[in-house]
Amino acid sequence: MTLQERIKKDLVQAIKEKDDDRKNTLRVILGEFGRMEKKELSDDEAIKVMQKLVKSEKEVLEKTGGVESVFIRIIEAYLPSPATEDEIRQWLLQNIDFARFKNKMQAMGLVMKHFGPRADGNAVKQILQNL
Repeated sequence: MTLQERIKKDLVQAIKEKDDDRKNTLRVILGEFGRMEKKELSDDEAIKVMQKLVKSEKEVLEKTGGVESVFIRIIEAYLPSPATEDEIRQWLLQNIDFARFKNKMQAMGLVMKHFGPRADGNAVKQILQNL
């Protein structure tokens, strides 16, 4: 079952359980999926859409002085756990030969390809600069 199908199924369940917060959040997610060119998204594409939703909600919270959001908590339940700095650093040291590159930042594409949406680009950049 794809992530998109799971969210649709969970929406039906949230409607039956009359869980308004969850129902509204899942409808927003599905609405964002509907705006994409493709109607059936891969899990990676769905994750990227949800990460953008979380990011924009966090920006709104920062501007308004809000602290926590049920919206973010519900979406994050569907996202994979982010790769830790140690995990990324270990993978880099074991799998990347920096002698092949003119500078360390050229390895960023390989890291992002390996970790996919689990890795935050800014965190990877910071790790590479510190190596």
